[in-house]
Amino acid sequence: MAEKPTCEYCGKNAIGFQSIEGGFEYVCQDHAHSLLLELKPGEKKQFGVCVFERYS
Repeated sequence: MAEKPTCEYCGKNAIGFQSIEGGFEYVCQDHAHSLLLELKPGEKKQFGVCVFERYS
């Protein structure tokens, strides 16, 4: 079984990933960008070079 990703900042379970201007990071609820928090579980959004994916 694959290990669940953890937040790059604090080590909590990640709720998704965000890629902002080339930087890629797994983030928890506390460190997620507001655009990632607006997504429903399983949803993805792309805005130019920015990508947000919320885990289901």
